[in-house]
Amino acid sequence: MEIFGSTFDDSVFSEPRERVCESLSSFTAKLCEAEWFCESSSSDTDDALEKQKVLKFRGDLALRRGNYQGALEAYSSCLQWISDNNLSIRRDVLEGMARCCTKLGQKDKALDLAELLSKEASNTCHLTSLLLLKVSIYQHFETTRSAMSCLQQLCSLLPFNPWHWFSLGQMCLQLLDSDTTTESAAGPEENQEETAELKEDQIWLKACICFIRTRLLLKILQQQQSSFVLQHSEKVLQTTEEALQRLDPTETTLQALTQVMSEDLVSEKMREDFQDGESLLSVHLQSFRERWWNKILLTGLLETHQLPETS
Repeated sequence: MEIFGSTFDDSVFSEPRERVCESLSSFTAKLCEAEWFCESSSSDTDDALEKQKVLKFRGDLALRRGNYQGALEAYSSCLQWISDNNLSIRRDVLEGMARCCTKLGQKDKALDLAELLSKEASNTCHLTSLLLLKVSIYQHFETTRSAMSCLQQLCSLLPFNPWHWFSLGQMCLQLLDSDTTTESAAGPEENQEETAELKEDQIWLKACICFIRTRLLLKILQQQQSSFVLQHSEKVLQTTEEALQRLDPTETTLQALTQVMSEDLVSEKMREDFQDGESLLSVHLQSFRERWWNKILLTGLLETHQLPETS
């Protein structure tokens, strides 16, 4: 009886076959001069894809150089050469056009382009980019409350991202420092629930919860950071602490707000809510008011609070 594994295949002792090395055809990489796409002859082609690349590159370069009118013209020409199934390039070009219109003072056109992007948004990455675009448009035209609405939606979409919370807190401070606390709510395209007018003491309270949430999230993230990333977090954390000192909530208020804003900051919950890139059809979002603001109002802090001097 043969023991399993005690025999060898004859092929083990056979002579190795000689390998025939077939010569490969020579390959020469295509070399392009710097800014080759700026030459007038580069767009003289019948290839739609090549035209799209040339015009897209021209628009990107013009935008980077601050030539917003030239970039807008290049992007507009590029749009007609983009194939229907190339959604990523189409979204990139539309966003570039919206940013150009913003810089050129064309608010309505910029928002119309953002609306086109919203109709084509199919996942959370698309929605995140769209909301950030709207924030930049509204900030440029000093429509602070509409920008706040978009940031609140970003906080609901990505609740564990400290940078959106920090930006929202900074906008609340801007409102406290300005005379725009009576500014009208956002346009009809925005969520009216998120943009209802807030009184000065409500803006103060919202600023507090944003900076408290920022501080909580940054302290969690710092455990996994190093180098310049950690340095940036420490700098923002210091700015956050200074903002809270300026807002000057009482110790009781600070503890109560910290308890509410830290309820969902557990590792299991944070992993479950990671939804970057998920289809919007499978994502259920609670509004900012439902998830945090109503809980804060239930604490009764607003009724017992006396607004400190923030100027």
